[in-house]
Amino acid sequence: MTDLPAISSRHHNRISALHEEVTAWRRDLHAHPETGFEEVRTAGIVAGKLKEFGVDEVLTGIATTGVVGIVRGREPGPTIGLRADMDALPMQETGDVSYKSTVPGKMHACGHDGHTAMLLGTAKLLAESRDFAGSVALIFQPAEEGGGGGRVMVEEGLFEKADCKSVWGLHNWPDLPLGTFCPLAGPAMAGIDYFDIAVRGQGTHAGMPHDGVDTVLAAAHLVTAIQSVPGRNVSPHETATIGVSMFKGSDAYVVMPDEAVIGGSVRYFNPAVRDLAEARIRSLAEGIAKGFGCEAVIDYRKNYPPAINPPAEADVAAGIAGSVVGTANVIREHEPCMAGEDFSFMLNERPGNYIWMGTAAPDHRSGKLHYPDYNFNDASIPLGIGYWMALVDELLPAA
Repeated sequence: MTDLPAISSRHHNRISALHEEVTAWRRDLHAHPETGFEEVRTAGIVAGKLKEFGVDEVLTGIATTGVVGIVRGREPGPTIGLRADMDALPMQETGDVSYKSTVPGKMHACGHDGHTAMLLGTAKLLAESRDFAGSVALIFQPAEEGGGGGRVMVEEGLFEKADCKSVWGLHNWPDLPLGTFCPLAGPAMAGIDYFDIAVRGQGTHAGMPHDGVDTVLAAAHLVTAIQSVPGRNVSPHETATIGVSMFKGSDAYVVMPDEAVIGGSVRYFNPAVRDLAEARIRSLAEGIAKGFGCEAVIDYRKNYPPAINPPAEADVAAGIAGSVVGTANVIREHEPCMAGEDFSFMLNERPGNYIWMGTAAPDHRSGKLHYPDYNFNDASIPLGIGYWMALVDELLPAA
C-alpha cells in the first residue's frame, strides 16, 4: 500500500491497519456495480457489515435500497450524519484492472464504490471505539446518478429516523492532488434540470418539402437559439450552462418526420437564473416552432437543486481537513463544479458541507469522473476515513 500522508496521530495506526481490508471491499464493489435503486447486493453487503461491526441500529429499505447505520458513543450528545453514495453508472468499463466490472454495461465510473468502502471502514472504527459523545448516522444513499436518491431518502423520513443536527458529504476528485481536500464555502455543485422539446408538424417527403413542414430544420434553429440564453439573457455576474445533448428526427434519409425531438440540461447556482432559463427556453421553443409552422411540446423537469455549502460549516470542514493533511493542503478557493449532486437535498434540510478529496497521483491513472477508464485511487482511502474520524472527534468530543 502507498505510504499514508500525515493523518491525525489519534487514528493513524488503526486506519493504516484497516487500509488493505477496506481496499478489498472497494474492489469487490467495483467488480459488481449496481445502478440507481437496484443496489440490492451492495445494500446487503453494507447492512451485513454494519451488523457485524456491532452498529447499534441498521435501517434498511429507505429509498428502496438505502441503508442507515447509527452508532452511539459512550456519552450522550447530538447526532451527525455522514453520507456516502452507492450507485454505479450505465457505462461499459474499458479499463483493464483485475477487479474490472463483471456486469456488462455497468461500472463504478464515479468512485461511489470508494465512498461506500470508506464509510464502512469508518463505521468499523467508530463501533470499536465509541470514543465520542453523541451518535453518528452512517447514510448509504442509492441513486445519486440522476435518480434523486437523496431526495427520496429525505422524503421518506431520513431525518426523522436519524435526527441529524448536521450532515456531511465527501467525493473523490481526480482533478486535485492526492493529499488535498477542498471544502468550498457557497456554491459547490450546480443545480440541474432536464428538458425535452418535441417540435411537431406535418411531415413530408424530402424531395417535396413544400408539401409539409421541416420539423428537423425548426428543431435545429431551436438548438442554436437556446445557446443565446446564457450569453444574452443571464447576467454576466451569474453562471448558467444549457447543453442540448439529444436530437432525434427521422429514421430514413428521405422522410421529413412529423416530429423532431431535442433534449438537454440546464445548470445553475441561483434559482432565479433557473427560472429565467426555463422561461426563455419555453418562449424560444414556442416562437420558433410557430415561425416554421410547427407546434412545440415542452417537458421541463426541475431535478437537483444546487449544493450550497454554508460558510460556517465550510470553515469547520477546512479545519478538520487541515488536521488530516495539513493546512497547506486544504484548498479554500476553487471554481465550483457544474455537475449536479443530490446531496443538495440533504443540505437543504440540515447544515453541513460537501467536500472534495483529491486523488490524483503520478503513480495512479484515475481517468476522469464518468469516463469508461475511470479508476478510484485506493491510496486515498486512509485520507477519507481519516477525515470522517476527525470530523467525529471535532463535532462530538468526548469528555
